[in-house]
Amino acid sequence: MYNLHPWHGIQPGDHVPHEVRAVIEIAKGSRSKYELDKPSGLLTLDRILFSAVHYPANYGLIPKTYFTDHDPLDIIVICSQDLLPYSIVTARVIGLMEMRDSGDTDDKIIAVASHDISLTHVNDIADLPEHTLQEFRNFFEDYKKLENKPVEVLGFQPKEAAYSSITESLERYRKEILPTLAP
Repeated sequence: MYNLHPWHGIQPGDHVPHEVRAVIEIAKGSRSKYELDKPSGLLTLDRILFSAVHYPANYGLIPKTYFTDHDPLDIIVICSQDLLPYSIVTARVIGLMEMRDSGDTDDKIIAVASHDISLTHVNDIADLPEHTLQEFRNFFEDYKKLENKPVEVLGFQPKEAAYSSITESLERYRKEILPTLAP
């Protein structure tokens, strides 16, 4: 039943937590906010962003993870190309963006597409231009303003913090979600 499910049926990768497989939900440049429908595995259009902003990078989830917000762990994948929804991309983890969304912790893993030759020099969040981090901060702090939903970016952390978040989310998935999927 879950063989092809993007959350349950895809392995998170062979080199976790340093490199993960990400399932893209939203392409860079989109104003459409898609979310994974957990029961079916299909993408649902949640809304068109109220604000005049667009996603600054490809956005998705890491399979077989479960974050404290009761969703798969979010990942921002930097790539020189806009990736299609449902694309699976191997991504090198470089950092973490700490966030609060309506008062709840909602951290985002930051990664680069492993097979994008233009990004081979990016191995840590410190390798990104400061402007890129400011774009991420600006987008995530503004994209829900016109909905009157508070979002706060608390800061950016190095890849070791991201590794911990991924490892904890994989374990949380094994303990809390996997038992519910058993036939």
